[in-house]
Amino acid sequence: MIKILIIEDDINIAKMIKATLSIVNYKGHCCFDGKSGAEEAQKGIYDLILLDVMLPEMSGFDVMESIKDCGTPVIFLTALQDVADKVKGLRLGAEDYIVKPFEALELLARIDVVLRRSNKTQNIINYYGISVDVNGHTITNNGEPVQLTPKEFDVVVYFLRHQDIAVSRERLLSSIWGYEFEGESRTVDIHVQQVRRKLNLKDKLVTIPKLGYRLESQDRE
Repeated sequence: MIKILIIEDDINIAKMIKATLSIVNYKGHCCFDGKSGAEEAQKGIYDLILLDVMLPEMSGFDVMESIKDCGTPVIFLTALQDVADKVKGLRLGAEDYIVKPFEALELLARIDVVLRRSNKTQNIINYYGISVDVNGHTITNNGEPVQLTPKEFDVVVYFLRHQDIAVSRERLLSSIWGYEFEGESRTVDIHVQQVRRKLNLKDKLVTIPKLGYRLESQDRE
């Protein structure tokens, strides 16, 4: 299981982040000041650290300085929008910098990018009879190979990593195609229809009217 350290002094935000992580079965551990966060990070047991900048005891930048040799990737979380602060965080070695407030899906997407970059994501994903090898870019259904286009494969992986989350068409376009398709949300619908048909997901990959789609997790049964 992916383990993520949350160093955030706002207890409500920390709890929200921890709950968001649990959606994709990541385990979150919270520290509420820089000093205890730095000590926890130095244990080296985490796959990723989410680090606030404005912290009591030690600032996020000071924490970053003290833990940069532990090798754990860091994403800064902050209300500061100053470009100089962002540059400072990245120069200290952070992988990314997210400005509050942020959406849950944005946070999960940024985390996913950093974990993949660090080769720490789950590479084999199983869902009912479906087995996906993310690195090998192969997929089987009940042991039989399924032929998907590259974008269809990306759509499947995205939904498997975001089960039980309502995903808008715009979010899928941004996450998979990498840019906005003005007036082309039909592109998403076509790919989802193909994925449903090829993997027999008609009753599991459900349509949410006027929004997008949701893949029901196995836990719902």
